[in-house]
Amino acid sequence: MSELTGRNLSGAERDAEAGAERAGAAATSRRRKPALLDVFRRGWRYTLVVLFYAVLVGAGAFFLFPVAWMGGTSLKTIEEVSQAQLSIFPAEPQWSNYTKQLAERNFYRAYGNSIYTVLMVLLGTVSSLVVVAFAFSRLQWPGRNVVFALMLGTLMLPAQATLVPQYVLFYELGWLRTFNPITLPGFFAGGAALVFLLRQFMLTLPRELDESAQIDGANPLQLLWLIIMPLSRPAIATVTVFLFVGQWNNLVQPLLYLQKAELFTMPIYVAQKNNLQESPIPWHDIMTASVLFVIPVLVIFILTQRYFTEGIALTGSKG
Repeated sequence: MSELTGRNLSGAERDAEAGAERAGAAATSRRRKPALLDVFRRGWRYTLVVLFYAVLVGAGAFFLFPVAWMGGTSLKTIEEVSQAQLSIFPAEPQWSNYTKQLAERNFYRAYGNSIYTVLMVLLGTVSSLVVVAFAFSRLQWPGRNVVFALMLGTLMLPAQATLVPQYVLFYELGWLRTFNPITLPGFFAGGAALVFLLRQFMLTLPRELDESAQIDGANPLQLLWLIIMPLSRPAIATVTVFLFVGQWNNLVQPLLYLQKAELFTMPIYVAQKNNLQESPIPWHDIMTASVLFVIPVLVIFILTQRYFTEGIALTGSKG
């Protein structure tokens, strides 16, 4: 009897052990499936990241191709430029193209004229834009919304529609063949779009700052200078970059109003090198001047990139 009981107990133990093994195998299988899913998800995520960066690199190469072609052409000979096939890199770099360009007196004069006009435009336009945007965003005065709507209405006017009236006005003022038509209008807040950009950014700043400053006895100018402007540096940097690039590349206004070789800026200087009566066209000289012309834009963008992206990201957000 005892032997039978022992055999039954050992059979029950074997059944229990078998059940435990099956339960362990099932648990292991359940753990293995989520692990496989995690591995698949991580692999898919890494694949998407790689594809995303591959698209970014391809797009960057596409947009940088003109810059690379300009730099490569500036180091070629005129015979190599005239060849039918398209090649980015020169067979033998001609650094003498740059020494020849830097030896021209007109190049320095045009470069200096461009720097002067850009600095004056930035000084006048940025200062006036900040004041006007502050008045539209932080001050309460009768007719503010009506004036703001009228200002935005000027965005519907194309620039070409105002060229003739402006030319007549500057002619009557005796400003032709001077820098005044280019530099002085900026002191009157030229650019409704830029005013709108600054205003939208200033609206995101808490109103409690104004109330605290007024309690401390600050007037509107102190509020603007000590509180609003420091907090608006990203937007001001964005506006400054826009103005710099636009004025540095400005060709139409200098071509209309300067009318004197001593006052020509770099866009006119580069355009004059494209002489259609000359055969073959000296594209290597044109690209050499263009490379030197583009350098300040690249430097300014690199130095202000952080503020530029921050200003674009925050403008128009409420919170």
